[in-house]
Amino acid sequence: MQVSVIGAGLAGCEAAWQLARRGIAVTLYEMKPAKRTPAHHSDDFAELCCSNSLRSDQLENAVGLLKEELRRLGSLILACADETRVEAGGALAVDRHGFSRLVTERVRSHPNITVIESEVTSIPAEGTVIIASGPLTSDALSAAIAEKLGDGHTLNFYDAAAPLVTYESVDMSSAWFASRYDKGTADYINCPLTAEEYDAFWHALTTAEEAPVHGFEDKHVFEGCMPVEVMARRGHDTLCYGPLKPRGLKDPKTGHEPYAVVQLRRDNAEGSIYNLVGFQTHLRFPEQKRVFSMIPALANAEFVRYGVMHRNTYLNSPGLLDRYYRLIADDRISFAGQMTGVEGYVESAASGFLAGVETARRLLGQAPIDFPRETAIGALGLYVSDTTVANFQPMNVNFGIMPPLGCRIKGKRNKNAELSRRSLEIIDSLRESVLDGVKEESHEDHH
Repeated sequence: MQVSVIGAGLAGCEAAWQLARRGIAVTLYEMKPAKRTPAHHSDDFAELCCSNSLRSDQLENAVGLLKEELRRLGSLILACADETRVEAGGALAVDRHGFSRLVTERVRSHPNITVIESEVTSIPAEGTVIIASGPLTSDALSAAIAEKLGDGHTLNFYDAAAPLVTYESVDMSSAWFASRYDKGTADYINCPLTAEEYDAFWHALTTAEEAPVHGFEDKHVFEGCMPVEVMARRGHDTLCYGPLKPRGLKDPKTGHEPYAVVQLRRDNAEGSIYNLVGFQTHLRFPEQKRVFSMIPALANAEFVRYGVMHRNTYLNSPGLLDRYYRLIADDRISFAGQMTGVEGYVESAASGFLAGVETARRLLGQAPIDFPRETAIGALGLYVSDTTVANFQPMNVNFGIMPPLGCRIKGKRNKNAELSRRSLEIIDSLRESVLDGVKEESHEDHH
């Protein structure tokens, strides 16, 4: 029994790991380092191209629930994220390079995984295949997928990454450490702007020159990763209700909330590099330097990476894929990751997890596990395969795709906590079946 997994991003690594630990031989294909996309900067697997945050770790939040489900079921990605986390208030953020390095080490050292560093340009004609080539799939493989699926089944949207600056170049006399509403430890650098400073910044941002991106239009931007200049163009104060929201952030110098606040989040374990939260952008690099340096605390900031924008490809999955991310017309082929229409790092890992577990079970002659809509893992697979969804779009996990409780509970946080409790009870009841046949090795065994 052998499975080919194409792509060593978060979904591909998770799928390969789940197969391998169930005794199945995996050939994992990765086109780096020979070939990279514009968003790639490292040769390691599971590279975090957009942000180093895996978002909320709270169970009152759907992505916090999804993380906890994956933790309890033995996810590689969550284990590595927890081992390389950096403080970020109520969020799970990781040391970007440490995380990818750890995933790479674990995957490469597993005895059942063979890594082939080569671009795959066609879908293997036989054998079991999981395609997890990501939203930045190479042109040749994209063409092969489009040919296999037929016209109109692959779609595009645009995604963007935020710039990174060095900590030592931030003017801390104009900024302070805090988390919003003092939640968690003081993990964010907060860079305040007065009304006048914000106004000048907003005018510069909305008129700055953008880098040419082939075929780009504002309407094709994914809402969850919107370039900051696109958001700013929606209105003068739109940013003040979004990434520059000052609520819960009192400037210790004045004792008051500023007009606007730019937050920087630690990007590595040493705390030497920070990213500009919510500042995904496709401005030209000199324009990024000029405009973002208008933020007083960043007047002399050293940019170690500028923001970039790229076109992402995803499948029109409803009617194409089943709830286990298998191709309905040819069930030896499964897809995983953002190309299926799940949006976000954790969601990508979850799709890889489910595709890997179910592929292994099928090859071992076991029945598929019913992850119901009451679980976040199940709800995502059911959303992606739901033929009643009109105008299918990439989406993050949320409680709206899960069934309501059937009883009234006061307060949104209380209701969400109860939805999470319901889900985790189901996950715990499934755990033994999910982990049936898993061969545990200690990580030291294969070094």
